Amino acid sequence: MGSNFASQTAGKPIRCKAAVCRKAGEPLIIEEIEVAPPSSWEVRIKILCTSLCQSDLSFWKLSTGPASAFPRILGHEAAGVVESVGENVEEVKTGDIVVPVFKRNCGECRDCKSQKGNGCSKFSVEYHCGMPRDGSSRFKDKNGENLHHTLRVSSFSEYTVVDVTHVVKMSPDFPIDKASLLSCGVSTGLGAAWKVAEVEEGSTVAIFGLGAVGLAVAEGARLRGASKIIGVDLNPEKFEIGKKFGVTDFINPTTCGEKSTSQVIKEMTDDGADYCFECIGLTHLMQDAFTSSRKDTGKTILLGIEMHGTPLSISPLELVAAGKTITGSMFGGVKAKVDIPIFAHQYLNNELNLDGFITHEVSFEDINKAFDLLEARKSLRCIIWMDK
Repeated sequence: MGSNFASQTAGKPIRCKAAVCRKAGEPLIIEEIEVAPPSSWEVRIKILCTSLCQSDLSFWKLSTGPASAFPRILGHEAAGVVESVGENVEEVKTGDIVVPVFKRNCGECRDCKSQKGNGCSKFSVEYHCGMPRDGSSRFKDKNGENLHHTLRVSSFSEYTVVDVTHVVKMSPDFPIDKASLLSCGVSTGLGAAWKVAEVEEGSTVAIFGLGAVGLAVAEGARLRGASKIIGVDLNPEKFEIGKKFGVTDFINPTTCGEKSTSQVIKEMTDDGADYCFECIGLTHLMQDAFTSSRKDTGKTILLGIEMHGTPLSISPLELVAAGKTITGSMFGGVKAKVDIPIFAHQYLNNELNLDGFITHEVSFEDINKAFDLLEARKSLRCIIWMDK
């Protein structure tokens, strides 16, 4: 992408197509919208491909609460090329290949500089449905009405505007479709195994839910040298899929007879897995994961987001007397601008399996097929190509 690419559109609104969600749970509608030029600290990106994450499905169905706003543009896993940048943006320029990410990483604040966690305290207010600095929208429909953003990305549009703290520059030779995977789900699972749990060689791992995030946890645990990686899922087909990512054993809770899942896991391990990961977002599975972890040293990591408001109840005695720990993790502890390039390097070195996550591909016009596939649990990641 050269200077001509920028000179024709930089500083001007762009009219393009977007898949607009008008009402919760209804099919997306391909509409012509207007995308504003980037303001200070912002980047306008031409989306090349995007993918559908379980979180998009959750926001699509969300009809109440502060994060529910319609009409909106969904999507937060993507890869694209920088079309133009606003003032004060120096780390990327027109023509750069980038991935937008929902989890901010300014690299300057106290939290970003800390070795602990992946928080970012750049902004004091968290806006759910607009730009992160002021909550405003960069999208208008054909009638001039604002369209809400989703997770600071909104990639179900041919062009989007993202704050520079949510942009990661990629190597120009990195495959675009694989780059999209690293912008959320796969990085979440890898990071959870490497950065949050710090799985060590010879350890045992139990993963509740073998979707893309759970399989990425397995891939991360495999690369860290775990000796046993147990996958827990209701779909028996997931075992064969999971083997490609290092899953060594499989449990279908419906075939355990009178035994609980935690009992089976304890029998398969040394009285409990060293690391348990909950990747669905269901409270009873979080409880099962914690119960399945090993006494004194077991660690449970919660990656699934509980959307129903159901509280998790754990006895303090289990924490104190049993010496086990439980922790939550958003984006797997990944600091996007630091860790995503590392994951990309590992893929290019043939160490990391990304290809196996892509099970389907559709054109942008057929984006609703991606929703159908994910709802039917037939896909891990469906790549949605904007120009195919």
